[in-house]
Amino acid sequence: MTDCALIGILDDGWAGLADDARARLARAGCVIGAARTLALVAPYLAPGVRQRAMDGALAQVPAWVREAQADGLPVAVLATGDPLCHGIAGRLIAALGADALEIVPAPSTLQLAFARLKRPWQEVQVASCHGADSGDWDWVSGAEHGPDHGLYRVLRAVALHPVVAVFTSPANGPDRIARALLTLGYGADVRLSVAARLAGPDEALFPRLGLEEAAGQRFAAPNIAIVERVADQRQVFGLADGGFAKQDRTAQECAGLITKLEVRAVSLAKLALRPDSLVWDIGAGSGAVGLEASRIAYLGHCWAIEKESAQVADARVNARRLRAGNYSLFEGKAPVGLDAWPDPDAVFVGGSGGALDALIELIATRLRPGGRLVMNLIALENLAAATAALDRVGLSWDLIQLGVARSQPILGLHRLAALNPVWILTAFKES
Repeated sequence: MTDCALIGILDDGWAGLADDARARLARAGCVIGAARTLALVAPYLAPGVRQRAMDGALAQVPAWVREAQADGLPVAVLATGDPLCHGIAGRLIAALGADALEIVPAPSTLQLAFARLKRPWQEVQVASCHGADSGDWDWVSGAEHGPDHGLYRVLRAVALHPVVAVFTSPANGPDRIARALLTLGYGADVRLSVAARLAGPDEALFPRLGLEEAAGQRFAAPNIAIVERVADQRQVFGLADGGFAKQDRTAQECAGLITKLEVRAVSLAKLALRPDSLVWDIGAGSGAVGLEASRIAYLGHCWAIEKESAQVADARVNARRLRAGNYSLFEGKAPVGLDAWPDPDAVFVGGSGGALDALIELIATRLRPGGRLVMNLIALENLAAATAALDRVGLSWDLIQLGVARSQPILGLHRLAALNPVWILTAFKES
């Protein structure tokens, strides 16, 4: 028997513990746990037992264990439910080694939540939003909704799975999750169930709430949230031009010139995206390329920048229509601000704002090995400048010219009407 046991416990306290867990606690000389769980077992501990509250001090737990062991004290660490399911077990195994721990799990609160709701859960995706308080999901400032946000992994799980069970935290509760989903464009197709204070005397269930209702309600902690949505059957690739909001061309010069479907399809193919690609979209316009890239790289993220306020507004509308939670949009002129973005696997340049040379030099240094840079160009001068810049920075490249003609009705018949030809310039960084 090892002298450190990691014991799962629920809010029914001592009464809900198995005999093995009780025996471990009875012989422990040091018990570590959240203040709430320590209070549940304190009356049953031997006199003089050393107690350590780990609230806000998780990083210190391995040192406390080693300290107690050095003093010859058997240790018990308390965790909620199953410590191996989004619990502390992984941290302790990494710090102390698997052989140094005996794990005595209780039923997971996840199991209890589905049991109370009488729902099978073998195909449910599990996510957690424990961590720092990042505030509400904010889609205006851009910087607030990247991968470091506390809700990011939960929102990506909801985008990819029809049922997601979420281990919440006091800061990132079900109400904040509901508000974030509303911000992303979800609505009546999503229901949110909450199981609060499981196994406690004040246990409460809130089945299948609408997002608006859940967003305005506070739920007692701890709780589990279950997000269910109708499966999203919308296409991933080849989105129609008419599905994107864009400014009328008469409103300002060059407005409304989104990358057309055919050019977009070839450009995205040239980017060679993986599911986990990190993408830059420079000169995002109405967001067509970057948003479609975010759907292809559904486990990755796209950072986009656009200098025209009207087009930024359109891109935000389009991002909400597509529920693009892995898309961050910034208003500004590149390369300003790009130093804060992570190194990309793929970069699309739809507009350079006159800084083409500087952008290519920057991208050449930041692009990851094996990465690609794709540029759409319509001006001869820009093509010449781009190829010369690529040669200077040592990136190999290839070039195609894409000419597209679309059918148009005419007097009961059909003719072909040509779109402006586009050069698609692709540069490669060696692996």
